[in-house]
Amino acid sequence: MTAFSAEGQSDPTVQPVPAAVVEQVDAADVTLSNPKLAVISLGSNLGNRLETLQGAVDALGDTPGLRVKAVSPVYETEPWGVETGSQPSYFNAVIVVKTTLPPSSLLERGQAIEEAFDRVREERWGPRTLDVDIVSYAEVVSDDPLLTLPHPRARERAFVLAPWHDLDPEAQLPGAGPVADLLTGVGREGVLVRPDLELRLPE
Repeated sequence: MTAFSAEGQSDPTVQPVPAAVVEQVDAADVTLSNPKLAVISLGSNLGNRLETLQGAVDALGDTPGLRVKAVSPVYETEPWGVETGSQPSYFNAVIVVKTTLPPSSLLERGQAIEEAFDRVREERWGPRTLDVDIVSYAEVVSDDPLLTLPHPRARERAFVLAPWHDLDPEAQLPGAGPVADLLTGVGREGVLVRPDLELRLPE
């Protein structure tokens, strides 16, 4: 009786993979291996501000399809758009993330995290436990009223530009130019780095 070599026999349990499935897997793999870089600003001026910011960093880190890559120093800043002394000062920070989420899903996640920390939207420029704002998403420039990219006021806000510049001195705000130049233009008045405070990357 002639023995067949293993190479000479086809395994009946192995079926050819349909081409459509191969295409789907390839497409998914491209998405997973090609995440977009997004910049997110965080702010809090109610409650335990540092703990709230760390909670937001951790919650973003727990988001499927998102990885927190860098966390800026913490800044203490005067509230924007209100009379000096009328509200507690803010703690602000900027984080850089890599994500496969589209901008709309990233926005929804940010708003869900705000709500988890009891964010109340009662008045414009009002005090809040947590702000989560998408500053930029890859090179996307969009005037969608639900999510304008980059953030329409980022170029005016030292509390966004200063911590972002700390993370990446060569950073560019899409459509507006180098963050370093924008920061020089607005100045650092009312924005103070707090070397005694620190946010950690999610474990």
